[in-house]
Amino acid sequence: MRTDLVLNSESGRYTEKSYRRNSVHMLPVVDWLSDLPETVGKTNMVEVQFKNTRKGYYRNVNNLPLEKGMMVAVEGNPGHDVGEVTLVGQLVILQMKKNRIDVENFEARIIYRVATEADLQRAEEAHQLEHETMIRARKIAKDMQLEMKIGDVEYQGDGGKAIFYYIADGRVDFRQLIKVYAETFRIRIEMKQIGARQEAGRIGGTGPCGRELCCSTWMTRFSSVGTGAARLQNLSLNPQKLAGQCAKLKCCLNYEIPTYEEAVSKLPDRRIPLETMTATYYVFTTDPLQGTVTYSTDQRQAVNLEIITAERAKAIIEMNRRGEKPNSLGGIHTTIEGSETGYANVVGQDDVSRFDRRRGRQDRPNRPRGNDRGGRPFRDRRQQSDIRRQQPDK
Repeated sequence: MRTDLVLNSESGRYTEKSYRRNSVHMLPVVDWLSDLPETVGKTNMVEVQFKNTRKGYYRNVNNLPLEKGMMVAVEGNPGHDVGEVTLVGQLVILQMKKNRIDVENFEARIIYRVATEADLQRAEEAHQLEHETMIRARKIAKDMQLEMKIGDVEYQGDGGKAIFYYIADGRVDFRQLIKVYAETFRIRIEMKQIGARQEAGRIGGTGPCGRELCCSTWMTRFSSVGTGAARLQNLSLNPQKLAGQCAKLKCCLNYEIPTYEEAVSKLPDRRIPLETMTATYYVFTTDPLQGTVTYSTDQRQAVNLEIITAERAKAIIEMNRRGEKPNSLGGIHTTIEGSETGYANVVGQDDVSRFDRRRGRQDRPNRPRGNDRGGRPFRDRRQQSDIRRQQPDK
């Protein structure tokens, strides 16, 4: 297995040390302009990443020879912080524009130096206090009966300041809480409110698709997700399947909305029935991606289902407007078995909770209740009772 997998902006090669450090970071960035040295000198702006998903843009005023993967000491408020360089050169400007940052009027802080061993050791000692601080902070907030949850704590590289990320449904008056935190931890306190999606991104994890969560790998802005996105894609409104690890609707429900909106716009109006010489057909269900519509002769249940294309449905609608009726829809006739009306309810067949159901008595395999004198299992209870009658009393 190769280990030289992190890009070097000057030689175009990768280094093992940087790969080990970057492989565990969230929001990875590929510097696809690193093999063009002339793009590095176009700007002195540098993108630096800190714990989890927090990033910042700093100015390299000392013209340090920085490369992706290097640890640097940057200006803090107050003191200094330690982070990792994730981008240099022209791509930094593109990232700032993508994040809607005014490049011309942006007041960037500066990069002091390449992080020394003393800086790295001090930052590591500060980061080791984060978990214990978070547990104590949660207990203090609970004792003060505040409607909030401390989701994470991030110490600054010099250990003089800490950011407390909290989740709350509404506004929280934490002025007294900050005083208690400052007296307890003896550091400068900064409170930052985040949402449930941001908390999931900071914690990380694996989604049901088998890949790392989008919020912890590449997503920086979160859009609201409604149940209309699931209805548009003909998904069953099952909260257990549609909710992510943040207990909100999955962000990936918004990914294919433009495709479905374009496909739905090509389908006929659901409110318009189709008139034929024999019956009237109503829309039962649609398949936007296939471009087909299923019609039924009953408005409430599946009866005499016919599957036709959207073009054929529009043609019949136009014929009905002219007062003409075709002999039939000319589609594919389908019969659904499984109920008295011919409709089979397939919702929930793939539900993972089916594995949690206990096996009933009828699901158990037939086990012999005993053996007859020949060593063979009894066929039924009647045979067992007959043999018992034949046995002499002792």
